[in-house]
Amino acid sequence: MKKNKRLPPVIGLGFLVLLLALSLLLALGLGSASMSPTELWRSLGDKSSAAYRIFVYVRLPRVLGGMIAGSSLAVSGALLQAVLNNSLAGPNIIGINAGAGLATLIAMAFFPYEAFLMPAASFIGALGAAMLIYFIAHISHASRTTLILSGVAISSVINAASSMIKTLFPDIAVSFTSFSIGSLSGLTMEQVKWAALYSLAAVVMAFLLSHDINILVLGDETAASLGLNVSLYRFILIALAALLAGSAVSLGGLIGFVGLLVPHMARMLFGSDNRVILPASALIGACAVLICDLIGRTVFAPFELYVGIILSIIGGIYFIFLILRRKGGRLDG
Repeated sequence: MKKNKRLPPVIGLGFLVLLLALSLLLALGLGSASMSPTELWRSLGDKSSAAYRIFVYVRLPRVLGGMIAGSSLAVSGALLQAVLNNSLAGPNIIGINAGAGLATLIAMAFFPYEAFLMPAASFIGALGAAMLIYFIAHISHASRTTLILSGVAISSVINAASSMIKTLFPDIAVSFTSFSIGSLSGLTMEQVKWAALYSLAAVVMAFLLSHDINILVLGDETAASLGLNVSLYRFILIALAALLAGSAVSLGGLIGFVGLLVPHMARMLFGSDNRVILPASALIGACAVLICDLIGRTVFAPFELYVGIILSIIGGIYFIFLILRRKGGRLDG
């Protein structure tokens, strides 16, 4: 039998770092007003120039927000797929994004000028949805497929509540469309700063627990026999996944497919070791969002397509490809 060739982690991760650096440079330089690397550098020395204002107040928050949102969603998806032992688990599939979105909309309605509350509200909503799904699965001894279906049902209810908030607070209706699809436009450094704090803490914690995640995916009985407190670790990892998804939603809205598909791409490239999967997912997720956002605001200029639209098109096609290439439709990476 022919074995799948995997990239050596050092080479593969090094390539992803270079790809992210290139994506970052292109995202900062290209747009409705394109700037070369030299012009970008010169703009930092002239605070009165239009190039400086575009770079600092428009381009930089958007690019940093895209990096944070992409890496957070990807790591969140990787954690959920490992913890729930289900390759179809993703923050947008099982309702975590929807919970974060509802809480964010409530914060937007009642505290529109408190940027630091958005990531916190998103985390509370995401964690609430995740714990509800986990509680239903725990008390009903649901199968992995039933768990996904439970998440879809809960997501539907939460989305209805979000629509109700939009109806009751028409002032946020304008931003609701871009929020529900997924958009990085209009971000400020204040929003990015607070989301970055939450995301960085969660990503570092997830990386530190990657060895324990490898033990957890062996199965509850095996993990317990190796001394792992399965219930505690599962709760911590779901909370980290919710925090990451919440931070991403507070920045880019309900961006889909990143949390579901990026971990599959990482496993196809590197295998199943979560010590490599997690950083690889973070890098691929950041690149994916930056590149798709760049496509949306340059290819169709002077019009701009939301990054969520581009990701949904590419993600949907890639998901169909994954289903077709896997024997029996299994997505086990």
